[in-house]
Amino acid sequence: MERTFVMVKPDAVARSLTGEIISRMENKGLKIVALKMVKISEEIAKRHYEEHNEKPFFSSMVSYMTSRPVVVLVVEGVGAVKVVRKLVGATDPKEADSGTIRGDFAIDIGRNVIHASDSIASAEREIGLYFAKDEIIKYSRVDENCLYE
Repeated sequence: MERTFVMVKPDAVARSLTGEIISRMENKGLKIVALKMVKISEEIAKRHYEEHNEKPFFSSMVSYMTSRPVVVLVVEGVGAVKVVRKLVGATDPKEADSGTIRGDFAIDIGRNVIHASDSIASAEREIGLYFAKDEIIKYSRVDENCLYE
């Protein structure tokens, strides 16, 4: 099993899309092994998006990400990083396919409703920013034998 990090961004929380987004992941067969609502500090936002710190949008992105609560999750499943990225859709919602989370719920890249780790290494780093090891729960879904060979 692979784990990945997902964040329901402030715009999606404000629009009451959290349940719909989580449902799509669970309906796909992914398992939510950690979940909480947080108000991100400026320090954590800067660390989370540190690869963008030289870009012109960095300051406004940090400001936005700290403006309202977000919901952070650890999602588990076979190939979870790739599966979640496919569910999420292209970063720019104008390029995201209909049926993806961004394709269905977003229109502007600056308010694209969701973040999902782009690699296992990113997932591990991002999970560590928001969750202690003891906050990640190990359990089995009752339908796992229907999901996996």
